[in-house]
Amino acid sequence: MQPDATPSHEHDPHAESASAAPEAASQDAAERTEDPQQTIERLRGELEQLRADVLRERADLENQRKRLARDVDMARKFANERLLSELLPLFDSIEAGLAAAAENDPLREGMALTLRQLNRIAEANGLVEVAPARGDAFDPDRHQAMSMVEAADIAPGAVAQTFQKGYVLNERLLRPALVMVAKQD
Repeated sequence: MQPDATPSHEHDPHAESASAAPEAASQDAAERTEDPQQTIERLRGELEQLRADVLRERADLENQRKRLARDVDMARKFANERLLSELLPLFDSIEAGLAAAAENDPLREGMALTLRQLNRIAEANGLVEVAPARGDAFDPDRHQAMSMVEAADIAPGAVAQTFQKGYVLNERLLRPALVMVAKQD
């Protein structure tokens, strides 16, 4: 058995480049014979396309920069969310202790001072108390109705009593205020 003596151009990379060379040469020749005005117009079109591409890339980079800055800002705003959420029961406990303590109890003043300091720190970190007063309008975005009660001196649909304060962190609700709402007639 002898190997096939006929050359095969199918898998020969040199054969492909040799056949592509005349095509490139004919394209170059066509460009050389192109009217100078046509060449200028073609090049202007390419230039405009490149300018549009550069503008698009700049806009994409600017949008990405703004998105990244917004993400960093949000991360900074809500970095303490978990810690502050876990401190909410502590606020509740201290307030319950103050409500139960006698006026002349020597620990009452220390508990009140501790609560004021905690509130100051929480507020400095963006935590705001949601404590609707009796008669305030019910806000379904910040209040959770636990029940409805008869209340002749309050407008129907208004808060009759607050069971538990709610909290908002930088305009994001952490916990709704638990309230009773006056029945509508």
